[in-house]
Amino acid sequence: MRFEGRCWKFGDNIPTDQLVKSRYVFEPMEEIVKHVLEDLDPAFPAEVQPGDIVVAGRHFGQSSGRAIATKALRATGIGCVVAGTFARTFYRNCFEIGLPALEIEGITDLVSGGDRVSADIAQGTFTNLTTGVQRTVPPADPFLLEMLEEGGLIKLAARRADLFEPAAGNRDRPA
Repeated sequence: MRFEGRCWKFGDNIPTDQLVKSRYVFEPMEEIVKHVLEDLDPAFPAEVQPGDIVVAGRHFGQSSGRAIATKALRATGIGCVVAGTFARTFYRNCFEIGLPALEIEGITDLVSGGDRVSADIAQGTFTNLTTGVQRTVPPADPFLLEMLEEGGLIKLAARRADLFEPAAGNRDRPA
């Protein structure tokens, strides 16, 4: 689970309302992605490329627990999000929808916007390829990594449900 791309650097205490403004939450995703993080960096929605990496400071995704914020961020095509710390609900939402996330305290001190960076979520490693600086942290919990490998919680649950066959006496019973 290694990702490499351009670094989009953001600061501390970014609420979900700055990822996706409330006026867009009921719009189609194609419209929402045109406005993700636009107040913090107007270039982001227009210039983000598949595989790019969002790097932020402490408390990324704070305030509301709207899952639309993580879904919209993923829909931009980014590879993953790396932050000093995440709001806990936002962090869980990332994994549940299949958006890789990695916590590294002080990460914003290691990057500049536009740097080429890589992150390996399963190994807990981050490298600024532009400067050569590296950090290693404990990786996410194995269950969270399993969710990512499946593409999110719903896909994981569906796969796990397929693993269980009905008991011998219940084979003719509808599922």
